[in-house]
Amino acid sequence: MGNRRSSRRGRHIRRPFSALTALGTMAHHAYEVRSGVGLVFEPFLGRSASVALWATQLPAWLVVACVGGRRFDRWLALNSGMGFSGALVHFAEWPWELRRGVPTLIQAEGMTPERLPAYNAILQSWLVAGALALLLETPRDARRWALLGIAMGEPLRRSAAHHFRWAREQARQEPEKWSPALREQPD
Repeated sequence: MGNRRSSRRGRHIRRPFSALTALGTMAHHAYEVRSGVGLVFEPFLGRSASVALWATQLPAWLVVACVGGRRFDRWLALNSGMGFSGALVHFAEWPWELRRGVPTLIQAEGMTPERLPAYNAILQSWLVAGALALLLETPRDARRWALLGIAMGEPLRRSAAHHFRWAREQARQEPEKWSPALREQPD
């Protein structure tokens, strides 16, 4: 009987909404790279270092959300706050409208119109997961770390604005590597 209980316990995800926020961040980054609009922090670090950063940080966040103990509460709160604000940045930077009560981008960062529906689904899911992680999984003693993560939204917004000025220039220099929609956007 003891083995059955311990095996059930091993399948329990400690912070499911934080795990979903990490997965949303992964989906966001992967979709942007696949769509030819670059990777977060790529203008500062280059592609290889950005991939290394995210290929290390995001799986660590996911694993800790799934199995980590209380000693990770502050780090998870910070990450969930940053994930939530990272999703919000898109609605601050790009035109959107409410569709059936759901904020939906009508244009975004070099996304072609056919890529926008899936991108919206990723952003909307990421935003909801981040909000639920903050509201339901952030212990009282980690709330200021969550607020710090949310406050990172403004530096993330500025970084995104810089990223897309840089990406438009990259698209002009190497059009085959970038989204065609970036070349069509004015500076």
